[in-house]
Amino acid sequence: PGPRMDSLPEAVLIRILASIPAVDLVLVCRLVCCQWKNLVDGAALWILKCQQEGLTGAESEENAENWQNFYFLSKKRKNLIKNPCGEEDLQHWGEVENGGDGWKIEELPGDFGKEFPSEDVHKYFVTSYEWCRKAQVIDLRAEGYWEELMDTSQPKIVVKDWYAGRSDAGCLYELCVKLLSENEDVLAEYRSETIAIPQDNDASWTEISHTFSNYGPGVRFVRFEHGGQDTLFWKGWYGVRVTNSWVTVEP
Repeated sequence: PGPRMDSLPEAVLIRILASIPAVDLVLVCRLVCCQWKNLVDGAALWILKCQQEGLTGAESEENAENWQNFYFLSKKRKNLIKNPCGEEDLQHWGEVENGGDGWKIEELPGDFGKEFPSEDVHKYFVTSYEWCRKAQVIDLRAEGYWEELMDTSQPKIVVKDWYAGRSDAGCLYELCVKLLSENEDVLAEYRSETIAIPQDNDASWTEISHTFSNYGPGVRFVRFEHGGQDTLFWKGWYGVRVTNSWVTVEP
């Protein structure tokens, strides 16, 4: 008979374990014995998995828990906003306020507009002559971010949005993002100023962003809301344009 697994050098065993899917490592392999548990809970295994899968960015001085979390967060990294560019009309956007003639989706660049910096974005939402607002609530647990991770590691939550005006009309824009508890109490909040774009602007797209960190335990939802209107009160859709909204949980 060949050598037993527990007689293998630790470096060899780590390489074998690194070939196993991460979820199985945590839910199955770490229950086999104390040695395997220590390896799965240690840094070396996750450093190797990160290297093998091209996941970079974690600092070498980070502890074992951070390396494991870094791996899982890197694999799960995605935009949690659904329908960020209006490709599905207003689907997934709730709590809609349709002031004036309401929200409308238009093709880029639009009248008196400019192309978006990324060729991947083809549409935008546009507001009218009274306030238009729309919101989306992200359930972090439903997206796979477990409670212990959010409460203990408190990974960064990065929020981004893009806005622009027409070159022939002035407009207003606002962004408000809240981190909510299980009972939807507000645990942290970012609220932009009311941004005024003057008439005769250059119609260029501007990114606005905010990073939540050290926000404390209990965050279970992210509520993203943005909106605006035109300042000339022209019938139709001369207000602020928004697209490519983002919410990501970062390692």
